Amino acid sequence: MQDGRTGGTARAFELLEPLVQAATVRVHAAPGGYAPHGTGPTWGSGFFIAPGWVLTCAHVVGEGGAAVRLVGRELGITFSSGADGATGTVTGRVECVLPERLEERRPARHALWDLPDLALVRVLAPITHACVRLTDRGRPRLDEVAYFGCTEDLGTPEITGRTTRLRGTAAGGAALRLGDDDEIEPGMSGGPVVDLARGEVVGVVKARRQTGGGGLAVSVVQLRTLPLTATGQVGLYRRVMQAHDLYHYDQHLSDLGSRRTWTDVHDELPAGGDPYEGRRRLTPAERTTLCGLLAELPPPSSSEAVRALVEAARGEEPDPGLPAPLGWRDGLGMLHDPPGGSGEAAAMLRYATDVSVADHREPPSPGADEELWDWVRATAERLWRPLRRELGERHEQGLARRDRLRRARAAPQLHGHARPHGGLPQGPSVLLEAWAHGWEDVYDWRVSVLAGPDHPGRVTPVDSGVRATRAGLAEALRVPLAEAFRRCDTHEAAALLEVAVAPELFGLPVDTWTVAGRAPLGVQRPVVFRYPAGSGAAPPDDEAVHRRADRWTRVQGGPLLDERADCARGRPRTPAPEWLDVLPDNTVPVHCRAADEEPTRGSLHAVRDAGYGVAVTRRPPPDPAADCAPFHRGLREELTEAGRGAPLPVRLQALRARAHGADPDAYWADGMALVWDDPTRALPDDEPLQGDL
Repeated sequence: MQDGRTGGTARAFELLEPLVQAATVRVHAAPGGYAPHGTGPTWGSGFFIAPGWVLTCAHVVGEGGAAVRLVGRELGITFSSGADGATGTVTGRVECVLPERLEERRPARHALWDLPDLALVRVLAPITHACVRLTDRGRPRLDEVAYFGCTEDLGTPEITGRTTRLRGTAAGGAALRLGDDDEIEPGMSGGPVVDLARGEVVGVVKARRQTGGGGLAVSVVQLRTLPLTATGQVGLYRRVMQAHDLYHYDQHLSDLGSRRTWTDVHDELPAGGDPYEGRRRLTPAERTTLCGLLAELPPPSSSEAVRALVEAARGEEPDPGLPAPLGWRDGLGMLHDPPGGSGEAAAMLRYATDVSVADHREPPSPGADEELWDWVRATAERLWRPLRRELGERHEQGLARRDRLRRARAAPQLHGHARPHGGLPQGPSVLLEAWAHGWEDVYDWRVSVLAGPDHPGRVTPVDSGVRATRAGLAEALRVPLAEAFRRCDTHEAAALLEVAVAPELFGLPVDTWTVAGRAPLGVQRPVVFRYPAGSGAAPPDDEAVHRRADRWTRVQGGPLLDERADCARGRPRTPAPEWLDVLPDNTVPVHCRAADEEPTRGSLHAVRDAGYGVAVTRRPPPDPAADCAPFHRGLREELTEAGRGAPLPVRLQALRARAHGADPDAYWADGMALVWDDPTRALPDDEPLQGDL
């Protein structure tokens, strides 16, 4: 499409083409035995995003059919090894694929693979190679782009590029629609898509249209959905993106070599598409330096910590529809085009100032936070004086706040813990709500983030849907729940999942669902049930509100008493409201029968009306004749050992983990669910719109 390019597009393509070609690779079978390196048919393309890491499509590394394993598979990577056009071949190993379920659920032959259809490949030998520059924007602009990949027009594999325009997005922004200005050839799958106006890779070529030119690409922002690691570890996404930013930072600072870097080329891009012009934006060199300095700091403690700093720098809550920001650089990507005309430079410098004084999860490298602040102060010299004064005050206030936090954290070590060990994390939680369609076995649902104590009452929506069957809820909610967990989990603890449904749905096996990895949800994190907002028979009066608060406080303080609510020596019973009213406030009502059947359904409603915020229920065992005595005995021992209510959600998680690990002493807890209706954490009152009947 050379003749169809505008002057600015043609110049940008000319500048960026050598950089992209140098980082784009051909993917094929792994070299082995005495076979010449680099031989064999082309499976597809890929590109280096960080030293030793290649990004491509999952369907590319899945060449060979459903019998071929994905994660752990070795393959060949032919790459540019020098400015003279020479190539080299190295072996790579597939580290992970997205979505994870592709390993078990492979699509049919010739069918589109599920989004995001990405694979991250680790190179198994130290080599010198170029890397692309990835965008930090959560949403790409619909501008001119170029896509690159391996073609064999003349019978020899080579990396070539074509230009087109982004025509829109699909699948909630996970996919990008490529215009039909030119054809995507088969070997180009897995190659990079480059925003020509900004000089950033925004996508990965996925598929071409069957009827002509154009096709689909995957947004590189989907890399943020890489599998989460165990608590306390740095995730794969953060490791790779840290290496990406440090690579470009080092290239920018190096005096060796004469080839232009991505930062150099950004300075030369045509002004019409240059987002860095003027005093209101950081220059390319400043952006590269800032990303490099942020990469030298410890990663943020959670996604919500990044969003909080972005909100403070922007002056408004960031777009809740964007994928969870997992690293400091992701926060920068949420500061483009801030409201009020204050300018990106000011917002990014405010953000960098706050990061420099953040209470990091671990001590930064000596002087790393001071170096970031020194850079902010020096960069602000070219901007207006009121901003420089504001940044100085912001830095001083941040240092004082960090010192207070560290003193408060150190105090319990001397005088005992302010919060007893084993309680729930105090940050945001994930809220899952589901509503039945009358008597139909279909449900509307909504997944949200329920803010922590810093923003009481704030609920940030993640996703919603209508008319999911009960059997299909787990699959419908897999992706929204995974995104919500990425927003809420911290390096210290997995966030609480609160399931707000009608009492008859307390038997939903949410703790057995698998969202990420192989362990079920109830093993990975605390899972509790809640009564939906406004679910009582009548609006609660002041006396009912006080009774509920008193019982909640009493249970949290302990000691705990258990009381069988729907069972008397194994026989079903319905508790009378008068009997429930006079039980001690530190009582935990226990149910051992099906939540959607009587007498348990009525008992759960009565327990709610009597003001009990903590109760226990369970899914009945497969054998209807099984005795419930072991369950009641085990629960009584557990409540006695817990001593008070606060540790119960975490202790139940530990019981589920023991049962999942085949501990017979924990089998009694199989199917147990905890009702945890915290009156201090208000739920939203509105219900989602009903789907078409």
